[in-house]
Formats: sequence, C-alpha cells, structure tokens
Amino acid sequence: MVTIYDLARKTGYSITTVSRALNNNPGVSEKTKKLIIEEANRIGYYPNSIARSLTMKKSFTLGVIFTEDLGLGMKHPFFSAVIEGFKERAEKFGFDLVFLNRYIGNEKKSYIDHAYYRGVDGVIIVCSDFDDPEVLKLIESDLPNVVLDVYSHKTNVIYSNNLYGSELVIEHLYSLGHRKIAHIAETAGSFAGKERIKGYKLALDKYGIPINESYIESGSHFSYESGYTAMKKLLSLDDIPTAVFASSDTVAVGAIKAIRDAGLSVPDDISIVGFDDIELAQHITPALTTVCQNKELMGRRAADVLINQINQKDDEYTGEYTAVVLPVELIVRESTKSIN
Repeated sequence: MVTIYDLARKTGYSITTVSRALNNNPGVSEKTKKLIIEEANRIGYYPNSIARSLTMKKSFTLGVIFTEDLGLGMKHPFFSAVIEGFKERAEKFGFDLVFLNRYIGNEKKSYIDHAYYRGVDGVIIVCSDFDDPEVLKLIESDLPNVVLDVYSHKTNVIYSNNLYGSELVIEHLYSLGHRKIAHIAETAGSFAGKERIKGYKLALDKYGIPINESYIESGSHFSYESGYTAMKKLLSLDDIPTAVFASSDTVAVGAIKAIRDAGLSVPDDISIVGFDDIELAQHITPALTTVCQNKELMGRRAADVLINQINQKDDEYTGEYTAVVLPVELIVRESTKSIN
C-alpha cells in the first residue's frame, strides 16, 4: 500500500506540504499542488480516510443542500451540471459528498442539525428559496459554506453576470432590427430572475427602446409550462412582439411550442432567445440562441472557495467572504433572425 511518506519521498516535498497540497490549502502554490496530485495519481496513492480524519480533525466530507421549485431534483438541467463540476473538483482533493435534508431517520431536523450529525467540513447550498429560515440558520453558523446563484454579504457566493447577459441579448436583437422585444420573466423572486429583468430594462433604456409593460410576462419558476402560458398571452396582444427574451432555456422551449401551436414560426415570425445554454438548447429545432453560463466552472469555483475556507479555518480564518461573478457569452444559433 502506497503511503503519504512514499508520496513525499517521490516528490521531494515534506509530508506537511504534501498533505496541504492534497487538501487544496491556500498556502501551497498551484504548481506544487499540480505536481503532487499528478504524482499521487501516478503511483496510486489513496489516503486512509479514518487516519486522515484523526490526524487533521476533518471528515473530508462536504454537504450538499439542493432544492428547487420544479421538483426535478438532480434531473434539473442547469444545477445537475453545476453539482457535477463541484463533485469532480472536490474529489480531486479527497472530499466525498453527502446530500443533506431535514430528516435523520424518521425524525425531522434542521439542515444545520443534519450537517453536524454527518460531521461535514462545509456545505454547498443550491436553493431556490434563499430566504428559507433553515438555510439562513446554516449560513449564519460557523460551518463553512458557499451559496450558488445568489448574492449575499453573509457568506461565500458564486453567480453568473446576469445583468451583462441580458444586455448581450438586447444588443443582439437590436442589431437584427428588433424594437418590439418582450421578456418572459422569472417572477418567483430568485436572484437570477431579478437580475435578468433588471438587465432587460437597463438594456432597453441603453438602446432608446421604451419599456412596454405589456411585453413583460411572468415565467414563474423558469418552467416550460410558464413559458408556454406567457407566450400565449403575448400572442394575444394587438401589437405582437417581434422578439422574446426568455428568462431561461426551459421557458424558451415552452414559448416556442406556444408559437408553433398558434401557427407561427420561429424565427420567421418571432425570434426567441433563452438563458443558461442547457444541453437541449443546441438540439431542439430551431437550435436556440441563448446566453451561456459556464455551469461546470461554477461548480469547480464553488468547490475551490469552500475548500479554501475550510483550510483557512484550520489556520486563522479572517472572516472575509468571497463573491465570484462568472462571465457569460451569447451563443447565436437558429432561433433569431433579422427583420425587414
């Protein structure tokens, strides 16, 4: 069995440095971490979890809290990719994942109770209801945590630049000659939804397009059904929009179906733009123009931020939190076209 002593001897680094590198400690350079991890993989080093936990006073387990309003669970096309990126990154540094809920056996408990029961070192929170009292209780605890797709000054956060993404959408549609641009907005109160509708309005103002409130329809929880219903309402207007910015790709797919059911065509009659760039976006007909969020990068950065906080806590944590804003880009496909 290969031991940490063998790995230290092979790399020429001390056992302390090797241990810190394997656990993504910020005190070790990226070059050194890469060298040690590659050598560990080459010689087949697998740390004994029990011995490591006793030595370093860590469980090397990260908790995952994942809830969303559509009831899709891990089938959710956006967050499943994010969590996969988080998982891959965390595993590289020897961490396992455990999903936390509000039950231990048949007894209802809080998230924080379950986290302490499992002995996790930190928690990633993917939650559509950021104001949930139990989520807030965990965030305000001394347990390291990172929250996805929201903004908060109370904890570490990772989110995409939704405002800029909305601007890219309006800029693209404006360049194609569209001036009657509607928005199917997420109205359940999510941070991403609020930022996207804010970005939509700011971008319209930037390009001198008056805001038509009848062009803003509710997309509820980023669902297919709400996209379909909202698009039907937009089609019932006397002055139908020539383009629609959907708050998510799932909403956009619902909108496309409503347009087709009305005997119209995308993009010949109405252009559609989504947001997220889920895998389905490139495979539907027409292929969807959309704003791409780097889902895997979001997961990887979340893992880095969380593991760094865990390691800093072992030394001398400053109490400062990290906010990471990820870049976005517009992917132009077949669902938009210029108008005469």
